[in-house]
Amino acid sequence: MTTAVHDPLRSPDGDNGRWIPPLDIALDRAREILAEQQAANIYDDRAMLTAAVTLEIALRDLLGALDAEAGR
Repeated sequence: MTTAVHDPLRSPDGDNGRWIPPLDIALDRAREILAEQQAANIYDDRAMLTAAVTLEIALRDLLGALDAEAGR
């Protein structure tokens, strides 16, 4: 098994001060992004990378909104 040394693209500890959308906006946006990314070409590396990053951002916003609503 080969392991590579790498630096992560982002640190989860660095989210302090980031704007978190209200839950209804985060849900609507997540649904919009999911619908948009369903058409991505699975054979296009750039399309897959774009879809992954866009969906990750939407998921982070959604989880942040859920945590904010739950008071966490």
